[in-house]
Amino acid sequence: MPFCIVNQIHSMYKNIRALSDSRNCNTEDGMALLELMNLFAGKWRMVILAALFLKDMRFTELQQIIPNITPRMLSRELKDLEMSGIVKRTVFDETPVLIQYGISSSARELEPIIIQLFEWAKRHGRKAKGK
Repeated sequence: MPFCIVNQIHSMYKNIRALSDSRNCNTEDGMALLELMNLFAGKWRMVILAALFLKDMRFTELQQIIPNITPRMLSRELKDLEMSGIVKRTVFDETPVLIQYGISSSARELEPIIIQLFEWAKRHGRKAKGK
C-alpha cells in the first residue's frame, strides 16, 4: 500500500477520533461510518455487489455482465471487497482451477438496504429530472 494512502487513512482516523471526542460522540460510531464509506467508495463496488446478489459468479462471468470494467479494476475491487468480508472467494479443487465469488453471509444483511438505496436513487433521479 503506498505510503500516502496509509497517511490519508491515519489522518481520517485521527479526525474521526478528534471529532468524536470533541462532541462526546462514540468513536466506534465514527469508525463504523469510515468503514461504510470505504465499502461504498468507487464507481464499481455497488455494480459488483448487485451482480453477486443475483448469484455466485466466476471472474469472467462478472466481466461479461459489467460493461467497461477492466480486468485489473475488477480484480482490485474483488480483493478489497474480500478483505472487507463482503465478498467470499471459493476455490474449487479442479483442473483447471475454478474460482467463484459470492456475497458473504454477513453481507447478505445488506441486501434489503442496497435495494432501498437503488429505489431511492430511481425516485430521486425522476424528481431531479422533473418527472
